[in-house]
Amino acid sequence: MSAISAALERDRRVLFLPTTAMDGSTTKGTLSSMGIRLDLCGTFEGLLHEVAAGAGALLLPEEVVSPARRAALGAILDSQQPWSDLPVLLLTGPDGDSATSTETVRMFANVTLLERPLRRATLVSAIRSALRARDRQYQIRSHLAERLQAEESLRLADRRKDEFLATLGHELRNPLAPLLTALQLLQATGMQDPVAVRVSAVMDRQINHLVRLVNDLLEVSRITRGLIEVRREMLDLTAVLYSAIDTSRPGLTAAGHRLSIELSPEPVVVCGDAVRLTQVFSNLLTNAAKYTNEGGHVSICVKSDGHRATVSVRDNGIGIAADQLPSVFDMFTQVNRSSRHAQGGLGIGLTLVRSLVALHGGRVEARSDGLGRGSEFVVELPVVTASAVGPIESSSPKQFPRRRILIVDDNRDAAETLGELLRALGATVSVAHSGSDALEKLRSFGPDSVLLDIGMPDMDGYEVARRIRATAEYSRILLIALTGWGQEHDQRRARAAGFDQHVVKPPDIDRLRELLTAGWRDRDSAPRNPRSEGTFSRRSG
Repeated sequence: MSAISAALERDRRVLFLPTTAMDGSTTKGTLSSMGIRLDLCGTFEGLLHEVAAGAGALLLPEEVVSPARRAALGAILDSQQPWSDLPVLLLTGPDGDSATSTETVRMFANVTLLERPLRRATLVSAIRSALRARDRQYQIRSHLAERLQAEESLRLADRRKDEFLATLGHELRNPLAPLLTALQLLQATGMQDPVAVRVSAVMDRQINHLVRLVNDLLEVSRITRGLIEVRREMLDLTAVLYSAIDTSRPGLTAAGHRLSIELSPEPVVVCGDAVRLTQVFSNLLTNAAKYTNEGGHVSICVKSDGHRATVSVRDNGIGIAADQLPSVFDMFTQVNRSSRHAQGGLGIGLTLVRSLVALHGGRVEARSDGLGRGSEFVVELPVVTASAVGPIESSSPKQFPRRRILIVDDNRDAAETLGELLRALGATVSVAHSGSDALEKLRSFGPDSVLLDIGMPDMDGYEVARRIRATAEYSRILLIALTGWGQEHDQRRARAAGFDQHVVKPPDIDRLRELLTAGWRDRDSAPRNPRSEGTFSRRSG
């Protein structure tokens, strides 16, 4: 008999503690002839042991149930799994209301009293009923086991998904870092050619858009919980819309759509995140292009009443059925507007639009007169008076503080371009491409700040950081992890290794300047205690 078959047999057996050997033999013969397995227990302790091994029901004469034994059995029954409620059949005297039976019923929830003398048919019927009830409990057990297995499979899939996204983010961030840094270096040189200035602005928008999309990909849970970071500043809504048009123009052009734009005669200023609002309107334009037949018409209309701005993105495409309008903003919803226009996607674009608009204090609404009659998405945003807008700042990076910065990264393109940019912005820079090279340059170069990559082959950034922190003369060096690994556990590991800050690639240069400036201001005012300096800044995260 296999182990599984043996376990099934144990689960359906009836355990019996007879008062005499004759009683046990007679009862076992009677039940065996009816196809019921009865296991005799010689002692109460043996009964308790067998209960723990598995049983379908207990058959007990009330004479063998003393108060101490009742308490011991009660402890075992109380420790059962939530699905389990082991049936207890108690053989009582003729009146059935003895103190033993009364107390047993009070203590145990699933008790059936059988008064003696007992007819064979009554005993068999009671035991079969108890076993059927026990079988239903086993069905619940199987269902719970399957559910737990499914949940574990989902947890495993979720872990693998997180690992995949973390690796994907690392691989995407690594090439983006030198691209963005090289562009910022070009901007820092003060380009004069109008074409170069215009093209660099487009490149800057698109690379930053890619960076933010990578971050969204890695933080889908933040989207579902509405925890998307918004970096607010005063924005000309017209500039945001033109940036969105630049982003979505390839799709509009490829489909041969005509785009018309109607702007407000007065400047419309909003307080918001330029990249996020660009994402809102580029998503709506891309959506319009996708669900409009070739050679269609897409229009943008901007109006303002001085308090709220209204931006309408309208198309003459295939439209939306009335019963589908309420669900178009739901996560992972792919409205079946036309199988011919189904072009894939995750179904999060419009959900993201709604979340981002809400974070800016606005609202978005979908409108359509029905299938074949086009669609309109209307975004409302609060506006800011023109007097509240400060002068437009130059897009060129500002000068860095006079720091000696060691950049450590095995990606030579990323390290060299960042080094050139920081030198152009006023910092003194040295570059190392391995952990051992970095430790050597600590002595020869003498940096006050280190931008340290994590994923290096010979000695990773965590080990380099630990070695730096283990040397008293380097205790006041500002350590910033500059890495493509950006999950929460990566940040915890960096903190434990002694890093002051954790920055994902490609770095925001303004943010990097802020961290370098604030980090050294904090160090200048803090006591020189090496043990207190190897932690993340609580102020700047």
